[in-house]
Formats: sequence, C-alpha cells, structure tokens
Amino acid sequence: MKTPVLFIGHGSPLNAIENNEFSRAWAQVGKSLPHPKAILCVSAHWETAGTHVTAMEHPRTIHDFYGFPKPLYQVKYPAPGSPDLARLVQKTVRSAQVWLDEEWGLDHGAWAVLCRMFPDADIPVVQLSLDRTKDPAFHYELGKELKALRNEGVLIVGSGNMVHNLGVMAWQDMAFDWALEFHEKLRQLILAGDHDAIIRYRELGEAARLSIPTNEHYLPMLYVLALQDKDDQITIFTDKVTLGSISMRSLRIG
Repeated sequence: MKTPVLFIGHGSPLNAIENNEFSRAWAQVGKSLPHPKAILCVSAHWETAGTHVTAMEHPRTIHDFYGFPKPLYQVKYPAPGSPDLARLVQKTVRSAQVWLDEEWGLDHGAWAVLCRMFPDADIPVVQLSLDRTKDPAFHYELGKELKALRNEGVLIVGSGNMVHNLGVMAWQDMAFDWALEFHEKLRQLILAGDHDAIIRYRELGEAARLSIPTNEHYLPMLYVLALQDKDDQITIFTDKVTLGSISMRSLRIG
C-alpha cells in the first residue's frame, strides 16, 4: 500500500510541549496514518553543501534554538535511526550524490513534530538535508526521485513553513495582509496542482518576496508536492497564519 506524504508547518519549537491547536492536529494525524516502517524527514533546519542523509543507529536530539523555557531543552526524542533506509535513499537518488552522515541527528524541525505524531519514538527516523547551493527546481526534482519509498512503507515528512519571515514576526495571534495574500495564493496553486508556479515563487510578486525572504522553510514543501501522484487526494489542515508572518498550514497527500 502506498504511504501518504506530509508537509507540516512546524512554527515555534514550543509546539513540541504546548497543548494547542497545532500539536493536537499533529497528534490526530499521527493516529490516522497507517503505521510506517520508517520516516524520512526533510527539515528546514538542516542545510548543507551537497545532499546528506543521517545514517547513524541512534540519532541525537538537537536543541537548535535559544531563548526558550528550560522544559523544551529537556525534551528527548530517542527514535532509532536506520542505516538501511539511509543507504536506500543513497541508492534511490540518481540526480545527486547523497552522502551518509554520522554527525547530525534529529533537529527540531523533525523531533518537535514527530514527538506529537508518534510519541512512543519507536519508528526509525532518518533526515535528508537541504543542499543550500541548489535552486528550488533541483529540490523538487530530487523529491520526485523518492517516490519509490512510498511503496516501501516509508512516511516522507517535509517540515517547514510556507510563509516564514522571522524578521518581522509578531508575538501575537495575528497575520499581516501580505502573509495572508501569499498564503491564499499558495492554497489555490496547491489545489490546482500548479507545481511549476510554486517552484517559481519568486515570480509571484511582493507578497511572495516578503513571505519567503530565505527559502529553507519553503523547500521541504517542494519535496512533498513532488511526491504527489495524479490519484492522490490533498487534505489541508492547521490552515492558519499566526505570529504575523508564520504559516502553520500542513498538507496530507494520499
């Protein structure tokens, strides 16, 4: 059976420990999924030169943020790794050399979401890095190459945010007009299946420029959309812009 694909708008690391609309939705989605054999996560928070995949048996929990309450730094997500899946990813991807990594682990783009979806931490997790030297089309095409993993019981999760501008973020539950404008434009393009326009987001005007000043949080969505088959249904959830400039929209494909 073909495994669904997820894009999670992960937002603040505090969603890992807070009981809120986002963490509850992630938990519900985790319960609704067929139990995966393994998880491959593409997180906004692992950028590299070249493409890397974690290949250790026991990935560490990385607290890659600062200024948050102490309980957040005490969270551990002791999911096992999967060197076998890492080697399968390496073998499956043909458009780029994939390097096996023994140093990284699980950053908060992965564990802050997965600890709510799969709190038992009993599913092997592997992370795939974002090659910061490549353009959006490269990431979309690399995502396409991962399709075969859906037939191997692997749940592929992209973790980022469709709108992500920390420079103007407001610590309140509100949304700037330009963030809402681009958020809605993306919804229309996603439902229409216009992936080309989504890849060429820089051509979508000022709202796009403000919404994506840097694209590391946007790129994981391209991997997920690239995995969509024609018969796949798209379900949108946690469809909200908050903190002024952060889209929490999440997608399930299939």
